[in-house]
Amino acid sequence: MIVNRQGGTLKAKSDDGEDQLREAFAAAGVDADIRPTDPDKLSSALGEAAKAPGLDAVVAGGGDGTLSCAAGHLAGTGRPLGILRLGTLNHLARDAGIPAKLEEAAAIIAAGHVSEIDLAEVNGRVFVNNSSVGLYPDMVRLREAEQERKGRSKRLAMLSASLTTLRHFRRHRLWISAEGLEAPIHTPLLFVGNNRYEVNLFGLGKRGTLDAGELCIYAIRARSRLGLVWAGVRGIFGKLDQQRDFVTAYVAEAEVSSSRESLTVSADGETVRMETPLRYRILPKALKLIVPAP
Repeated sequence: MIVNRQGGTLKAKSDDGEDQLREAFAAAGVDADIRPTDPDKLSSALGEAAKAPGLDAVVAGGGDGTLSCAAGHLAGTGRPLGILRLGTLNHLARDAGIPAKLEEAAAIIAAGHVSEIDLAEVNGRVFVNNSSVGLYPDMVRLREAEQERKGRSKRLAMLSASLTTLRHFRRHRLWISAEGLEAPIHTPLLFVGNNRYEVNLFGLGKRGTLDAGELCIYAIRARSRLGLVWAGVRGIFGKLDQQRDFVTAYVAEAEVSSSRESLTVSADGETVRMETPLRYRILPKALKLIVPAP
């Protein structure tokens, strides 16, 4: 079990977090090798665990960034991944039906019911939830700067970053090439999800399934800051319209081009600079995930 020491929930538990994990898994009858790990060493620890002989499963504890890293190492290995909701945001765990309580999550992992779910990738980088270009990566970059400079909480820093990004509203000129869609678009935000998300502008909607084998592509049509805010207001009241407010496509792969040589891209809440074009594709049933039994 590789646990992110800086995961929001575990960090809040202070010194007794590891003891609570041991007790939860002991109560479920699981002999767990628990290894709290610093963020800069997570990738190497998860890579070693994915290849280590004699393990029934690898469990990752943390937020979506930790789970995305774990999925990248375990994809195609046939070794199941168990997950613990120990991050600030836990979109994959929520959509997979994993409860927040450690004892309940440990019992699910002990039961060992496995489902094969899809992964997605952009330019070879695996993501479990979504990737985007535009507003959201800018918000994440500013949020990280706020946290480092002012020591703010993740949520408070994100609120400040969101307001700053809206003040400096800009659209990106992109060209999307996919089955049934060949078009130039001007958009403040391009969103690519691993399977379909509910349309909800100011908060990620849920996914009804994790194994439909498709990317969902949404590009917001808003032409101005006011248009974006007004779309957000409609979203709050459930009045967003996919035809009016978004360019939408559901495909297995897509290519996103730009006049720029590189773009800032977010993948599961982490930002990285990538050369263009951005090549997205779905990886059907690439990960075995331990989930609640139906």
